[in-house]
Amino acid sequence: MRALKILLVLLLVIAALLVILGMTGQDRYRIERSVSIAAPVEAVWGHVSSLGAMDKWSPWNELDPSMKKTMEGTDGTVGAISKWEGNKDVGKGEQRIDSIVPNSLLRTHLTFQEPWTSETDALIELAPDAEGTKVTWAMVGENDFMGKLMSKFMDMDAMLGKDFEKGLALLKSQAESAHAARPTFEIKTIERSASLFVGKRDVVKWADMKTFFGENFTSGMGAIGKAGVAPAGAPSGVYFEWNVEEQTADMIAGIPVPLTARAKLKGLDLYEAPASKALLIEYRGGYEGMGPAHEAMDAYINANGLTHHTNVIEEYITDPGSEPDSTKWLTNIIYLIK
Repeated sequence: MRALKILLVLLLVIAALLVILGMTGQDRYRIERSVSIAAPVEAVWGHVSSLGAMDKWSPWNELDPSMKKTMEGTDGTVGAISKWEGNKDVGKGEQRIDSIVPNSLLRTHLTFQEPWTSETDALIELAPDAEGTKVTWAMVGENDFMGKLMSKFMDMDAMLGKDFEKGLALLKSQAESAHAARPTFEIKTIERSASLFVGKRDVVKWADMKTFFGENFTSGMGAIGKAGVAPAGAPSGVYFEWNVEEQTADMIAGIPVPLTARAKLKGLDLYEAPASKALLIEYRGGYEGMGPAHEAMDAYINANGLTHHTNVIEEYITDPGSEPDSTKWLTNIIYLIK
């Protein structure tokens, strides 16, 4: 009987000790690792701004090359969900994009379903540094009682930190290689006169832009032809905002016309882009490949302490209908600057 009492006392002491340990653990946790990448923020962002991009440098892919993966929603936008299911090393779970700050932050929510259940938030944070871009990968959340207790016996920072370091090393290699292989562009500084466009301003989803251009260029040309006005240049996209989070563009698909033609164009939607100093890239290639040219513009503006204002204008000099070879298409990419 005495031995049983001693055992009970020992169990009570252990239980009390566990309760104390569980109550005295940290309320919140943040596990993070960082890496410096020799590339500008705009170039690195494309490697971290979607679930699919992050998967390319995930340190856990090698644990199960046959892992099943599915995507729900539009990747790269808030609400997109990536699901995975694999062997005992990777388990089963999902990751959801919760917020996006372009070129700065991607916040996701992770739900682990197997081999245990838990939830946490993950952050990818970007900031300029002396080398180019500092990328911080972090996992943050609140510790419940069991989390506080387990933190007394398991070094989660050391366990996850090794995986974070491996993933960031892959990211660094991929981002720096891609940046080194990027096309180079000649950027010219020009003085641009005020320009008048016929076209209605609208917020357009990226997926609908081809249709938007086709409909509005056709209607715009028809309207100015009916008014007896000749175009003053190539059909153009006039952009006010490019929203990465919503995947939309605030824009006009416009036909440039002489400033003196206003009186003949009454009743039509008109927009006047201001006279301004501007940067120009003469881009040759298909429209889907213009991203690096815009990244080059952003990097040039930041590196030279310039300020972009009002509009980005793309002048589509080559008519795809008359030139089927997209490598020969010429587009003037113009950024108004101060």
